[in-house]
Amino acid sequence: MDDTVIKTSGLSYRYSKNVQTLFDIDLQVEKGTIYGFLGPNGSGKTTTLSLLLGLLNNQQGKIEIFGKNISRHRVDVLRRIGSLIEVPSLYGHLSAKENLEVYRPVYGATRERVKEVLRIVGLEDTGKKTAKKFSLGMKQRLAIALALLPDPELLILDEPANGLDPNGIIELRQLIKKLNKESGMTIVISSHILSEVEKTVSHVGIIYKGKMLFQGSLHELHSFQRKDSRLFINTSNNETAITLLGKYNPERVGETISLSFADMNEVAAINRMLTQNDLDVYLLNPQRNDLEQLFINLTTDPS
Repeated sequence: MDDTVIKTSGLSYRYSKNVQTLFDIDLQVEKGTIYGFLGPNGSGKTTTLSLLLGLLNNQQGKIEIFGKNISRHRVDVLRRIGSLIEVPSLYGHLSAKENLEVYRPVYGATRERVKEVLRIVGLEDTGKKTAKKFSLGMKQRLAIALALLPDPELLILDEPANGLDPNGIIELRQLIKKLNKESGMTIVISSHILSEVEKTVSHVGIIYKGKMLFQGSLHELHSFQRKDSRLFINTSNNETAITLLGKYNPERVGETISLSFADMNEVAAINRMLTQNDLDVYLLNPQRNDLEQLFINLTTDPS
């Protein structure tokens, strides 16, 4: 049985004859994952998600969701998806419950489902307080509650952390993890806040100027990231140190030695080896790219 929930092949899109936004996007999201769709503003994230939801007409390429072609099975597919794209549609003069009641008949949801989603997003005790008096974080949780009304198998959230304060971001992260863990829901989150996504997702796709630069698990991304991690060393005798460190392929960089390393345990082992060979270690400086730096490396045009 194929566990692929979203699959696109050669997805391309033009807003006009001279403006192409997407170039051959091959996106793959597996069942039960939290997929972080990363890229700076204007990179094509919202366009891609809008195509997945049929909000834009597909011009070139193939889109399959739940194994079905979206152009031929749009209604059936969308019944199984909850989404929040750009600004949430909320009625400011209505309470959280009343907002959900407006949409309930559209989704064929029960009143019990309204109570359930309010509990899931932590708004069950807001009573008659109107949405216009909600904090931004509460409004975002209410918008997610709307997306959850149809009890979807797939949840698509476009920049859900935009404008949230640190507490709001933490609450959002906890909610996303809870939905994934407790219901097995597949979740796609687009974002440019890399450090926060790293704490939430299991898989990552990085898009820049309409092109996919990386796609894989977070573990694969970190393995890719480690290739650029460097350890800088200076000792009382760098020539001897280079000989001792031969298996690491050390390079001389001015007055220091540079080599790649896998983790901090390896850094400690290197330090022990040098000191046990009667070398004084004056500098031991591991510089490891975090996800933010990796993203910058991937999305910086060479010049």
